[in-house]
Amino acid sequence: MTRIAGPVGRPPPARPPRGRRTLGRRLADAVETRGLEPVPDAERTARVRGLFPTWMAGNTSVLLLAMGAGLTVAGRLSLAQVLVVAVVAPVLSYGIVGVVSVAGRRGGAPGMALARAVFGTRGNLLPGTVIWVARWGWETINAVTGAYALLTVLRLLTGTGESTVLIVAALALFVTGSFVVSGLGRATLLRAGLWAACLFGGFSVLVIARVAATTDWSVVWHRPGGSTAVLIAGIGTIAAGGISWVPSAPDFTRYLPRTASTTAMVATTVAGAAVVVTPLVTVGAVLAVGNPGLAGAPDPVAFIGGLLPEWLAVPYLLTAVVGMVLINAMSMYSAGFTAQTLGVRLPRVWAVSLNAAVSLVLGTLIMAVARSFQTTFVSFLTLLAVAFSAWTGVFVADMLRRRAYDPAGLLDVRRTGPYWYRAGFAPGRLVAWAVAVGAGLLFTRVAWFDGPLASTWVGRYGLGWVAGIAVGALLGSLTHPRPT
Repeated sequence: MTRIAGPVGRPPPARPPRGRRTLGRRLADAVETRGLEPVPDAERTARVRGLFPTWMAGNTSVLLLAMGAGLTVAGRLSLAQVLVVAVVAPVLSYGIVGVVSVAGRRGGAPGMALARAVFGTRGNLLPGTVIWVARWGWETINAVTGAYALLTVLRLLTGTGESTVLIVAALALFVTGSFVVSGLGRATLLRAGLWAACLFGGFSVLVIARVAATTDWSVVWHRPGGSTAVLIAGIGTIAAGGISWVPSAPDFTRYLPRTASTTAMVATTVAGAAVVVTPLVTVGAVLAVGNPGLAGAPDPVAFIGGLLPEWLAVPYLLTAVVGMVLINAMSMYSAGFTAQTLGVRLPRVWAVSLNAAVSLVLGTLIMAVARSFQTTFVSFLTLLAVAFSAWTGVFVADMLRRRAYDPAGLLDVRRTGPYWYRAGFAPGRLVAWAVAVGAGLLFTRVAWFDGPLASTWVGRYGLGWVAGIAVGALLGSLTHPRPT
């Protein structure tokens, strides 16, 4: 039976004396070898409090500053309205993340493996493929942001300009770091996330203090407010990042004991995200009052670096890079499981390498041709939220009716398996997911896509992702596949 190495509720295996253990042996001991197979109860020794640094690390991105700036410049929201967005968005989106994470505690398996019980062992391939491809885009965008940060630090320190060689080198360094951390597994992600979140949080406090000292607060406080529609759309835009983590939520709770408190899981997840999202979005909005170019900067990382003194910009951006490496590592960690559910016959560690390669190739193309990075990013997040929200609605509808998962059945893809349903499909649930995706897209408008109903009240308020969840949950609750 594969398991994560180290003390997890049973005596560790005998090891050679410390002096005789090679570096390779130590790395091998640190690698999580468990793939899709559910975690046995004896090995569920994780703590709910570990979710706090996990979701802090999952939001450690300077792009939140640029998104906050967009609320002020493009949305014309007042500071009070921005605060509403910055508080409500993480509570709403990571509240859903926390709820879905309960499935990981129940089944002890990754989210995409649990989804076999929802859509069928074959039916799960369709939403799984869409989510896997969507992760390529998310990881690519994050890799580009991290590479920009590295190039900005290099320019601040040496005055070196960008070149194709430097772009590829920065991307390769970022993606390699993400691959290594994700390959080592959950324990490494938890430890690294704690340190990275603390470092980024410490420098963020310095940035916030500097912004507070150099801002003309009379101008900030006297800005007129924007429309309610823009405020609600802003909540949806910021919440989209959290919604994209929903299918991965069980991946980080499968080592929790079955007795873990549901309330504590949800509250800790929300708190870990909000402690990062709320201040960064707010500071970005304040920065944009005196520096409106931040909202539409093709390279928001370099723009932010230019607003800070070098003594603060360099360490701040370096810690931001580490945080973004961890965001990508978390996404790759989950993508490895998704690849395995799609039939990739590789250990989890090497399944992750597929996403790493795609991120490197697509990242190079984006950095070479993208004209408006911020617009591309927001458009991507909005459409991504629709696909993920539809999955969320159907999955939650199933959770409300299901009390347990069959551990052996989650791995059994034969005709005799409990989740084979009809020829490997749960037709009603697949139809519910597809209709929910379509419903969400009907009301969605981004820079390069207009849904037919985007001009309606739901569309103007940016609630296409909410429509996806609602339709998915409604239709999902009307169907209940039965084991063969």
